[in-house]
Amino acid sequence: MSKATGNLKWLWVTVLILILDRATKLLALLYLNPHQPKYLFSFFNLTLAFNYGAAFSFLSGESGWQRWFFAAIAIIFSVAILIWLARMPKAQKWQGLGLALILGGALGNLYDRVIQGYVIDFIQWHVQNYYWPIFNIADSAVCVGAGIMIITLLFSKKDNV
Repeated sequence: MSKATGNLKWLWVTVLILILDRATKLLALLYLNPHQPKYLFSFFNLTLAFNYGAAFSFLSGESGWQRWFFAAIAIIFSVAILIWLARMPKAQKWQGLGLALILGGALGNLYDRVIQGYVIDFIQWHVQNYYWPIFNIADSAVCVGAGIMIITLLFSKKDNV
């Protein structure tokens, strides 16, 4: 493997996230009813929801233009991440993992948005009467990947970043 493609090896993580995301969304569609929580623990439930907007349903009430706007943004960012991964030195393993997670999440939600017109969400945490927004595996991958990127960029040695 050449130095230029050293971190494309992390694309297996992207594929794994895509498979997990798609499979769990299909299971949610099969076994959950929209907006009817299935409480599994005192702090966790599964609730099927359809997000026509972006994070926290941002712009979900618009006429439909947001579907293609957010799809275009996801495509542009996905291409940028692929280029970043391809140019990233092999030594930057954590950054490669973080970018692969972000890419998997972005592509998982992009698939929903383009094929169905909305993103399927079904995971929800709560504490007493405070409920976090409903999300999915793709959203989780983006958040974990972003966390890895932030930590490595803040705490890695300069020659490894």
